Amino acid sequence: MAADDDCERMTPSRRAVLGAAGALFAWSYMPTFAHAAAGARDSRFLLVVLRGALDGLSAVPPLGDPAYADLREGIALAKDGPEAALPLDGFFYLHPAMPNLARLYASGQAAIVHASATGYRERSHFDGQDVLESGQGGPGKTDSGWLNRLIASLPPGEAVSRHGALGVGVVPPLVVRGEAPVLGWAPPRMARAGADLVQRLGDLYGERDPALALVLKRAIETELIATRQGAEQPRGGGGPDSAEGMKRIAEGAARLVGAEDGPRIAALAFEGWDTHANEGGAKGRLASLLGGLDGALATFESGLKPVWKDTVVMVVTEFGRTARVNGTVGTDHGTGTVAFLVGGAIKGKRMIADWPGLRPEQLHEQRDLRPTTDIRAVAKGVVADLFGLSGPVLAEKVFPGTADLKPMQGLVI
Repeated sequence: MAADDDCERMTPSRRAVLGAAGALFAWSYMPTFAHAAAGARDSRFLLVVLRGALDGLSAVPPLGDPAYADLREGIALAKDGPEAALPLDGFFYLHPAMPNLARLYASGQAAIVHASATGYRERSHFDGQDVLESGQGGPGKTDSGWLNRLIASLPPGEAVSRHGALGVGVVPPLVVRGEAPVLGWAPPRMARAGADLVQRLGDLYGERDPALALVLKRAIETELIATRQGAEQPRGGGGPDSAEGMKRIAEGAARLVGAEDGPRIAALAFEGWDTHANEGGAKGRLASLLGGLDGALATFESGLKPVWKDTVVMVVTEFGRTARVNGTVGTDHGTGTVAFLVGGAIKGKRMIADWPGLRPEQLHEQRDLRPTTDIRAVAKGVVADLFGLSGPVLAEKVFPGTADLKPMQGLVI
């Protein structure tokens, strides 16, 4: 499209105008369309990527496994005491930093998939994230993401096709990049231009640069929705690896996805999950990150309340971490991990796990939690039920080459 081409050719000064607005319409034109037909399910799906590799054995510790405690020397969680893990099913527990998730789980609005992974078996963050977001069997095979291909596979009249996807960040995540329209929004981390300056810039570019004027107008509209219609926002700090940053990202994404004419699908990333050293147990670095994620889940719930019954938030990471703690009281790159499914549309209060065990001979390469569930099967099951995609479409277009990997059934109410 012409507007997209113009964005690609932006000079630094033109980019500064959009930066001042605090939002980026960097990918595709995002039109306003009629609402979904009365009575039809108007589903929302948000994918949260935890970049850096989440330690699933700490987030959801299998305290019922007799090999757990010895492997987790220095960071093991316990069933009892003032910092006890939160019980789930008597075998699996939840990190004490996640009381909101525990509440959602108990109320039937969350399910946890343990010992899960993509089909990738190496330990490169870059390649692991590429495989996770591209939906391909290996890295470097495509520059489009599986969520974008999902949208492109739906009939043009579907609500998701009409409204497209939201990619949060200055550069939207790979998982939503591709041919289908994508709305990009980045939480502002700098002082924004005042209303008078923005108006004058709009008038100026309206006369001299109509394409940029249109992009600027849409960026401002997006920012107003994401930031509570122009309410004062905190300046600086609050990156995507902090509790404040996660909350701000979740608030903006919820407002945009919850809008009647907003995108139905969103992808966002929280950083900082590479816990090689000083990971901590009930308290410490990982606990702070999990607390931030827990707060973000509560923010999604409150921000999407009108559509929560038709919403699924899926939390994934590129791979897990080693079963045994290393010499710096952290964990190294591993394989199996956990995924979280949260939302009013989830058939919850379930631990989904074909548990492989933690004895040395049961570990992947005698060092990692062995994955027994392919996260692509989980994603297939969720989106098939939410958006009515057939198995062949999922196997051929969304996750190419996965005809033998059936969608997991019964995840969505």
